[in-house]
Amino acid sequence: MNIIYHCYGGAHSSVTAASLHLGWLPTDRLPTDQELKALPYFDRPIGKDHGNIRFMGKDEFNNEIYVLGRRNESKVFENMATGLLEVFGVSSNDYQFINVMPYVNWKMVVGGFSSRKLLITPIGRPIILAGVKYAYWQIVSLVQSVKICIASNNSIRATTVEE
Repeated sequence: MNIIYHCYGGAHSSVTAASLHLGWLPTDRLPTDQELKALPYFDRPIGKDHGNIRFMGKDEFNNEIYVLGRRNESKVFENMATGLLEVFGVSSNDYQFINVMPYVNWKMVVGGFSSRKLLITPIGRPIILAGVKYAYWQIVSLVQSVKICIASNNSIRATTVEE
C-alpha cells in the first residue's frame, strides 16, 4: 500500500506524521528541536515544491510512505488522484491519503510563512518547532490510528479528520 500524508506545504505536519509512521520520532516523549530539524524535508520545501509527492521510506508492513504539500486543495487533490488511479486500474486498496492539515495550528502557519515564504528562517523555525510540539500528541494519535487500521486491514479513511 502507498500512504500519502498531506498538508498545506508538505514541510511540517505531514513530514512529522510520516516520520512518526516510519518510527523516526519518539511516541513516548516530545522530540527535541534537533530531532525535528534532522527529518528529511522538515522546513525545507518551498512553493514550487507544492504538488510533488516525496518518498519518505517503507514502514514495517512494507508500505511506502510519502508526503505532499497541496496548499488548500485537500478534496481537489484526493478526488483528482483517486480519479487518475481509477483510470489506470489501481485499486483503492493500494493507496490511502491522510490529511494532516486539521492538526496544523497558528504557530505552524505563522512560523511556516516566516520561514518558507518570507525566508526569515531564524525567526520562523523556532515558532514552527513550538507549533509542531504543541500538536505532536494529536499527530501521534492520528498515526497510531492509521497503523492500527493497516494492521487490521481496515480502511484508513475513517480515521482522518476533515478540514
